[in-house]
Amino acid sequence: MSCSCKEDRCEEKNEKRIAIARITASAVLLVIAMIVPSEGIIKAQLYIIPYLIIGYDVIWAALKNIAHLKMLDEEFLMTIATIGAFAIGEYPEAVAVMLFFQIGELIEDLAQGRSRRSIAAIMNIRPDYANIVSGGEVRKVAPSEVHIGDIIEVRPGEKIPLDGQIIEGSTSVDTQAITGESIPRDMATGDQVSNGTVNISGLIRVKVSSEFAQSTVSRILDLVENSSEKKARTENFITRFSHWYTPSVVIGAVLLCIIPPLASGQAWSTWISRALVFLAVSCPCALVISVPLTFFSGIGGASKEGILIKGSSYLETLSRITTAVFDKTGTLTDGKLAVTAIHPNQVTEAQLLDLAAAAESYSVHPIAASIIRAHKGHIDRSRIGEVEEIAGMGLSAVIDGKTIYVGNGKLMDRIGAAWHECHRSGTVIHLSTETEYLGHIVVSDSIKPEASKAIAELKKQGVKKTVMLSGDLRKSALQVAQSLGIDETKAELLPDDKVTAVESLLGPGQTIAFIGDGINDAPVLMRSDIGIAMGAMGSDAAIEAADVVLMDDNLEKTALAVKIARKTMSIARQNIVFALGVKAAILALGAMGIAGLWAAVFGDVGVMLIAVLNSLRAMRK
Repeated sequence: MSCSCKEDRCEEKNEKRIAIARITASAVLLVIAMIVPSEGIIKAQLYIIPYLIIGYDVIWAALKNIAHLKMLDEEFLMTIATIGAFAIGEYPEAVAVMLFFQIGELIEDLAQGRSRRSIAAIMNIRPDYANIVSGGEVRKVAPSEVHIGDIIEVRPGEKIPLDGQIIEGSTSVDTQAITGESIPRDMATGDQVSNGTVNISGLIRVKVSSEFAQSTVSRILDLVENSSEKKARTENFITRFSHWYTPSVVIGAVLLCIIPPLASGQAWSTWISRALVFLAVSCPCALVISVPLTFFSGIGGASKEGILIKGSSYLETLSRITTAVFDKTGTLTDGKLAVTAIHPNQVTEAQLLDLAAAAESYSVHPIAASIIRAHKGHIDRSRIGEVEEIAGMGLSAVIDGKTIYVGNGKLMDRIGAAWHECHRSGTVIHLSTETEYLGHIVVSDSIKPEASKAIAELKKQGVKKTVMLSGDLRKSALQVAQSLGIDETKAELLPDDKVTAVESLLGPGQTIAFIGDGINDAPVLMRSDIGIAMGAMGSDAAIEAADVVLMDDNLEKTALAVKIARKTMSIARQNIVFALGVKAAILALGAMGIAGLWAAVFGDVGVMLIAVLNSLRAMRK
């Protein structure tokens, strides 16, 4: 942590200590003033001392605002209300209003500080230095001094300072600060690592792939720091409302103070007292403070789970989604070919896979690679003779002295094998000798294990419709959609077709969320009401195009993001209804002379405290 950060933290603590000391001293002196018997000027002086101790800064702020023609703020209202209370002899009430106002301010600062620390905790992922390897030596430099292509060394326990690829060594990496996942990931040569993560066990050397300003951490911090700029409609409403509400109440208080005494001849002190209640309760603090704090807490709570929401406007939109549209490859599926079925004929599964792996062992085709990965065992190439590629069909290979044909149905027809279609979707690899059909292997893009649960969770959250978009053949796409319980499937789509498909779903009362991998889905992410990027660690396209970024590849966090958004909006609505309801009741009771300044204190400070504490619930998962 930098010196300036430490100084800011110390200054903040000192301010809180001073505030607590003032509140304590003022409260003690108020009690003494209420206990000590006194009359007239002596009694007023006993109350003026705690009043000035607790309220001098509020009065000074009100005077400065008046000098700058900025009135009708909370300092002005508190000053007028309390001075008015002194003028009509309600000394204890005057001190109490200012005292509880300051208590409310302190608790507000504590609540906002807690929420800020929740989000600012990710500031700790910013690396302090990098160990650059140059000329056979390792020297410590600032991360900003390292360039693309440089080699850096990361020792156990150190933060990885820049994005890059491991070129030497292996280790376990703690990615919790970026992805929210607590289980470390094993990394080896060839794997990509992101800055801000922590090297746990082994010494590694990394070839840098991005400048520090464009690194994962820098983009995350930029997102968090700017998230408050995009206000939700609810926040904008509260801002507009407070601009009209406070002046209206002040005008009402003036009219309440003047008209009844003139019209009925009643005592001025009675109606001045009621007008002061109006002023004391009129501050819209509970709304102006608690609603933005609710959104801030919701965004902070989401960030702790590895979910980055770019602003409260996106949080509000996310809470209203009615339709979730998914890209298939890389989102619902792993995006990597894998053996998903082995159907032998006259041989065992192991024998069929062994023959296929041996025949494909010289190929670099992705299908061949998936078969070799599934085989896992050692392939003895000494048993493999001549291998011949057959264009558009497959290959033939001499294995253990027998010619084995590996390929599609056309190859089987060519050699006269008695093959048959497979009921499973995917790419089917058939194997046969010249006289005997041996069976087939299905290679396809495997479904993510958490995909089905994620779809179910979204529906539980109230998402009415789920749609899958895919460029694959309709048969393959339908099988994936049916296995996951997706309501509608659009297959064989080009990138432009996906945009058209999303546009066809847009309409009145519909809020469309598109969930994609963020690399080739940028146009659709931007066209939907809310774009959610999956697996976006290190992806510029995802962070730029999406409104919500999931920092790992866990599809279940889509439902968690919706849950957090809906909980946040529910808390914001609770605060609005509660604050307006209580204030309206106290305003009405104050006008009738039933509620006094003590009720006004609760209507302002008490309601604000309850609303602020309620707002902090949005930080909890």
